[in-house]
Order: sequence, then C-alpha cells, then structure tokens
Amino acid sequence: MTELLRRAIAQIEKLPDEQQDAIALKLLNELQDEQAWRTRFEATTDQQWDRLAATIRQEIANGETIPLDDVFPS
Repeated sequence: MTELLRRAIAQIEKLPDEQQDAIALKLLNELQDEQAWRTRFEATTDQQWDRLAATIRQEIANGETIPLDDVFPS
C-alpha cells in the first residue's frame, strides 16, 4: 500500500461510519468502472480503432467538432 493511500485511509477512519461507508462505496464503484473500461479497451480490435479514427477524421473535415480552445478557454 502506498503512503498516500495510508494517509487517506487514516483520515477516512476518523469519520463517522456512515461517511466511511459512503466513501467506500464511491471507491468501489470507481474501481468497478475502471475495470469495465479497461476490459472494453482491451477487447477493442485494431479494425474498430481504425473505424473510430476514420469517423473522427470525417467529423473534423465536415466541421462537426468543437475546437478544444472553445471548450477549455485559457
């Protein structure tokens, strides 16, 4: 276990049981979600990635995308 995780758990242990359970549920859900995404990415074939890239290139060419600078202005 990392030092950062030890520190986080030490802080969580100071909280009431209800808050500890809420945090634990969030962490477990996050871990489950991360595993589901990892599984999906690992199952994606080169052909599927190529098709996705072609779709994105077409959307860019058609002006169907929003520049990142518009989404995240500086």
